[in-house]
Amino acid sequence: MKHLRPLRRETRRKLVYDLLLWAVLSVFVSAMGPDPFLDPAGFAMITVPRLVLAAAAVLVGRRWPLAALVLLLPLGPWQFTEGFATVDLSWLLPRRNVKILPLLPTSPFIVWYAYLTGRRMTRAWPAPAAFCLVTIVGVGVILARGGDLALWVSMTTALIGTYLVPYLLGLLRRRLLQQRRVARLSVEAQARLRERARIARDMHDSLGHDLALIAVRAAGLELAPGLGPAGVRAAGELRVAAADATERLRQIIGLLREEADAPPLTPADEDVAELVHRARDSGMTVGLDLIHGPVPGLARAVVQEGITNAAKHAPGAAVQVEVSPERVTVRNGPPRSRPTAQPGGLGLAGLRERVRLAGGALTAGPMGEGGGYELAVTLPHAGEGDPRRSGGDERPAARRSIHDH
Repeated sequence: MKHLRPLRRETRRKLVYDLLLWAVLSVFVSAMGPDPFLDPAGFAMITVPRLVLAAAAVLVGRRWPLAALVLLLPLGPWQFTEGFATVDLSWLLPRRNVKILPLLPTSPFIVWYAYLTGRRMTRAWPAPAAFCLVTIVGVGVILARGGDLALWVSMTTALIGTYLVPYLLGLLRRRLLQQRRVARLSVEAQARLRERARIARDMHDSLGHDLALIAVRAAGLELAPGLGPAGVRAAGELRVAAADATERLRQIIGLLREEADAPPLTPADEDVAELVHRARDSGMTVGLDLIHGPVPGLARAVVQEGITNAAKHAPGAAVQVEVSPERVTVRNGPPRSRPTAQPGGLGLAGLRERVRLAGGALTAGPMGEGGGYELAVTLPHAGEGDPRRSGGDERPAARRSIHDH
């Protein structure tokens, strides 16, 4: 029942609004007709039917403003005694005082419903059809009064100012709101795509890393002493399957990623030692050298990418990881067995973009003639938390090494 209360409150608000609108409109309609005290018969014959039309217009005007506009047609600007302006057209017409944009007490209400017609009507043909009817009525009024040229000028300005201009303003407002809505939906769609790309990148980095470690385990098992031919064959198949799964993952994730997208950086307090220990548990030889200081936010991503690439492209090679507040380096020696994947993945390209957005620089390539490989990322200078930038005596930064046992 609670969810019905806002609906009932909204319904009551609309009802009160419509009653107030009809009351105000009735006052203006009554002002246009005979005095009910001096001419009760005229009031009953002229004003009462107009009040009924006004009530019907208010009743349907919220949902169908064009219907309200047609119902108020008898109360339109067909009396040319008062106007927004009076001009002298004696150079063109025999009359001096020609009313431009004739006004009646009901004109503001007609203008409002004409505006709502343009604002709310979605179909194109009803409004032009109704305006043709309004024009026919105006032409009939002018012809009934003799067809004076001054009346034609007044009627034309009345049609333009009371009906056409408000309708066009409402139509313009509707188009602007539609464009704003389309722009908002486009921004939301782009945000969803960026989130999908972020998830895809995380999936690629995490699952690719795990699959590479599985391939390393399978390669170690394949060379284990005492394993029978069936076991060696099964281990080889497992290693190949892990490499194929990594390749398929790269292709699938590539469909979801956006080249210009960069996901939020991993928090700086992520411990890269966890990655190193996991790689060692998989059979890799990995050394970790941590220089005392704040760990860069990109350190985990760089180390993960370096270890993953070493596992896929240089199986059996020793890996050395160095992390300092301003530089992260992952080096590996030449491969000791056949690589488990083909070069050309998306991880390094995505990491390069992340480093660029962080204001750093990434270099990756072979090391000399030994056949090793180095991935190095240089980051901007650390902030006040970096002990090497603090005041006082300058001493070498403490170094903590974690080597493979």
